[in-house]
Amino acid sequence: MDFGLTEEQRLIVETTRAFVENELYPHEAEVERTGILRPDLIKELQAKAIEAGLYAANMPVDVGGAGLDTLTWLLYEKELGRANYALHWTCVARPSNILLAGSPEQREKYLYRCIRGETWDCLAMTEPGAGSDLRGMKATARQDGDDFVLNGTKHFISHADIADFAIVFMATGEEDTPRGKRKKITAFFVDKGTPGFTVRDGYRNVSHRGYTNSVLEFDDCRLPKEQVLGEVDKGFEVANSWLGATRLQVAATCLGRAERALGHAIDYSASREQFGQQIGKFQGVSFKLADMATELKAAELMVLEAGWKYDAGTVTDQDMAMAKLKATEMLAFVADEAIQIHGGMGLMDELPLERIWRDARVERIWEGTSEIQRHIISRALLREVGG
Repeated sequence: MDFGLTEEQRLIVETTRAFVENELYPHEAEVERTGILRPDLIKELQAKAIEAGLYAANMPVDVGGAGLDTLTWLLYEKELGRANYALHWTCVARPSNILLAGSPEQREKYLYRCIRGETWDCLAMTEPGAGSDLRGMKATARQDGDDFVLNGTKHFISHADIADFAIVFMATGEEDTPRGKRKKITAFFVDKGTPGFTVRDGYRNVSHRGYTNSVLEFDDCRLPKEQVLGEVDKGFEVANSWLGATRLQVAATCLGRAERALGHAIDYSASREQFGQQIGKFQGVSFKLADMATELKAAELMVLEAGWKYDAGTVTDQDMAMAKLKATEMLAFVADEAIQIHGGMGLMDELPLERIWRDARVERIWEGTSEIQRHIISRALLREVGG
């Protein structure tokens, strides 16, 4: 593994960081205080991101994206992660890779519109009674001739309010396995406006203000078979093939926020004086900085190594689970210590630290909780010795 960046990677990092600092930072206070990302601001920043070549950069070149390899994409995600989540996710959108699994007709209808910035996708798996246990989902799709009839509820569905369609995972039957019956899952494209499909406001969230979640309700929602993404009963295969790196994406954005928090802590430690000297000279503060920097470096190396292995085709679920676990828990530690160094000022909204601290909490929950990541890691370790 080469630890140096290529000239192209350096350029992407510099371009993305400049965009974040010049175009996104100025709007953070508004979004944080109102909890709203104005439609006109979205369009303004979208246009700038497209012009800068940063929009849909995760997508292959042949469909209109930047074609970044995984390692470079994670470097790009790290820089975007410095900013308010709603601003960078909505205005510099990265459409889900699962859209690439669609047929040519589905790509035309859904993928290309997302890449052009005309709409957003939203992914609907989670249910009120089935979070990490996707096989426990109760929402169903029943085949009726050439159609499917969908019933059930999904919640915590990110930015469904602005998306024109949802990619919805539904139980479509059961199969016998050595461990008992297991539900078969199928993925569907569901357009807004389809009879029986309702998008309702979700929950007020302490993390990521302006980044909305919604509740999706399906009441005898009828879809033609052409709306199936992939094959019937093969929804998990589609998800596993195209959603593998999402944990690394979460980890990478955590790195950016942690680096920003650490930067504020270092600057404050060098400028703030107590008892006649800089507070950074006190061991109680200097050791905090050392620990923060060390934890950040360790997490960054794990994330970038996993990205490098992803491109080499050697990454494992354990690699990605370790990277996600370390980066998300590191961010919580760094954000908390940065506030401690700032004292009371760290909790004031004049600084981004209280936002980073609040936002850090959800990272240990979504895209697989810390407990799920530890389960993946321990299972891999025990499997090697027959456990």
